[in-house]
Amino acid sequence: MVTAPAERMKTMRDRRRSRGLRELRLVLPDARSSSVRRRVAIQVAGLHRRGENNALNWIEAVSEFDEPNGPVKQ
Repeated sequence: MVTAPAERMKTMRDRRRSRGLRELRLVLPDARSSSVRRRVAIQVAGLHRRGENNALNWIEAVSEFDEPNGPVKQ
């Protein structure tokens, strides 16, 4: 006998929870939409390169990637 879709989803979520996982749903802007692309382009045009570079440098400085002691300085 085939179980109802809702019951199968509940069973799947229960299995994942028992493995220490949980479901996370994200709602994102659709990049295929021309109105979304226009809105993003306007926002990007308003960015200040120096400030963005400072932010990216800070993120890189405080992030740990594959190296246990942080990123390698060049």
